[in-house]
Formats: sequence, C-alpha cells, structure tokens
Amino acid sequence: MDAARIKKFIVNRLLILGVALGAVAILARVFENRFIYFPPRYPEGWVSPSVYALSVEDVWLTADDGVRINAWFLPNNASPKVLLWFHGNAENIGMGLEQMKALSHLGINIFEIDYRGYGKSEGSPNEAGVYRDGEAAYRYLVESRHFEPRSIFIYGHSLGGGVATEIAFRHQCGGLIVESSFTSMREMARHVMKIPFMEYITKSRFDSIGKIGQVHAPVMIIHGREDKLIPFSMAERLYAAAREPKTFLATQGGHDDPYILGGKGYWDHWKKFINGS
Repeated sequence: MDAARIKKFIVNRLLILGVALGAVAILARVFENRFIYFPPRYPEGWVSPSVYALSVEDVWLTADDGVRINAWFLPNNASPKVLLWFHGNAENIGMGLEQMKALSHLGINIFEIDYRGYGKSEGSPNEAGVYRDGEAAYRYLVESRHFEPRSIFIYGHSLGGGVATEIAFRHQCGGLIVESSFTSMREMARHVMKIPFMEYITKSRFDSIGKIGQVHAPVMIIHGREDKLIPFSMAERLYAAAREPKTFLATQGGHDDPYILGGKGYWDHWKKFINGS
C-alpha cells in the first residue's frame, strides 16, 4: 500500500472514530440522568415503620419549583438537635428504616427526604432538582420545626453526600457527615466509564471536592475500606480538602454497610461528633 492510500486509510479510520465518539457523547448527554439516577418508586421497598418500632411523621414539602417531596420525621422531643439525612441512589425512605432505627440510638431527631422521582415524591431527578429538594428540607427544619441552624447536622450517603455537601456549603449547620461518597460526578464518570474525556461530557457536577473546603462547620468523612463502588481514595481526598475541625473514619465493610460492620467505634465517632460540635 502506497503512502497516499495509507494516509487515506488512517484519515477514514479517524473520521469513523470521531463520529463514534461524537455519537457516544450525544447519547451520554441525552440519557445522562438515566445513567446517574435509579429511583425506586413506591411501593418498592415499603414496609410500615411500626415493623421497626418507629413512630415517624409523614411530611410533604414543596420545592421552590413547585415539586412536592415526601419525607419522614422521627421526633425526639428530648433533643434540640436534628439529623438531616440524604440517602443514596437506588434507595428510598422506605428502604432506610433499619438504618433509621440504628441512627435513632443517637438520641436526636431525624429527618429523611425522598428526592424528586424517588418513593412517593413527584417529578424526575436531576442535579439542580435534588439541590432544590435539599433546600426545601433545610428550610422546613428552620422555618416550620424551628431548629437552630447550628443544631442541624447534615448527613449524606453516596449520592446523598453530594447533596449534603451542597446544602452545608450554602447554609450554616452544626456539622456535615459524608459517608461512602465521591469527590465529583466528573471523577466518578472517569472511574466508571473508562472512556477518555467522557468526564467532560456530563452536565452533572456534584463538585463536592470543590465545595467541601468552604463548609464552615465540622466535617466527618466515613468510608468503608472494601467499597467497590466508590474508591476509598475519594474519601481521603475529600477529607484532605475539608477545613478543620474534621474527622476521618475508615471502617470495615463496603458501600452500604459501614453502619452495620463499623461496630462500636463507628457509633462512638458519631456520638462524639454530634455531642462535641
């Protein structure tokens, strides 16, 4: 094959590659939210809170764009503090009752929401939307329940870590707890998809690594050493970026079970963080 044919062959292959990558990029943009969010709808995962001896109050919030959000409030009248809980992806509040029971031993109020499109909540999830849901939850605790901002501890697991960091970045709080979460959606895209430059295609940012250093409250980062979904190194980088005072808790277990496998040390860290902040 002469030089001209070789050049033509290479150019054709590069064009084909370019078209293929362009098509992937367009599809990634169009279907991005379907790749990111896996919202289980009611009645999936739903059991009565009474099964876990929990007396929760069913709450409906309205985000600033009019979307109605469902939530559960577990009261503890002896405590002036509240845990604002943002759960992970592929979960809804009905699936979190076992963990809520465990968290109730902290002796504070607990407020967990379902993002838009999850559980009974209206709408469809996207980054701006779940932030609006988080805003509605924070506003409800301050304006309707009359909690002092310094008494609100914001907790996010996995995807919820991105929402929790955003709300703590925007508002005063008693502390931020980020468990099994990522540095940013772009870095997660690079980690999961293994396609060069794909991280620059995604619209969603969830830039926790860029915001956590501007949170003016104590921070606790928790991550399981055996987490196969989100690299342990991302937790280390979030911790490094956070301001003092801060705490890092490396636990046994994977992505969803640090609270189960972390043992007494896990709960001791929680109690010290909440009571000492």
